[in-house]
Amino acid sequence: MKAKKMIALGPELYLIAATIYYWTLTANTINPIAITLLLVLTYQIIYKKIALGLVIGIVFVLANMYLILALFSELLEFTELNQDWRNLLIFGLLFLGFNITAGLAMLFKYIRKSNKYSSEGQ
Repeated sequence: MKAKKMIALGPELYLIAATIYYWTLTANTINPIAITLLLVLTYQIIYKKIALGLVIGIVFVLANMYLILALFSELLEFTELNQDWRNLLIFGLLFLGFNITAGLAMLFKYIRKSNKYSSEGQ
């Protein structure tokens, strides 16, 4: 695959990697959420549907914004600011920040595609 195509698929590939990472962290071998996400992202890579790309981007951004609230809720449960608290803060914000960035990149990518197709039709 050419480098340009790989860069264009960057958000989808990152979200697949993040989903696989999430799946490895769960205790379930059969995780229906991870399997569904992987299938939807794979479908999107193959068929490149604009509407599905917009939905995936919005869902990932909103879900990870909610998870930031969950992260802060978890951080508030610590009684002292120790190394575990710092690790959770740093790695949680990095992971969720990368997820939001990938979701926004995917969202803007498909917004541009939809604008391109709508301007060609006029």
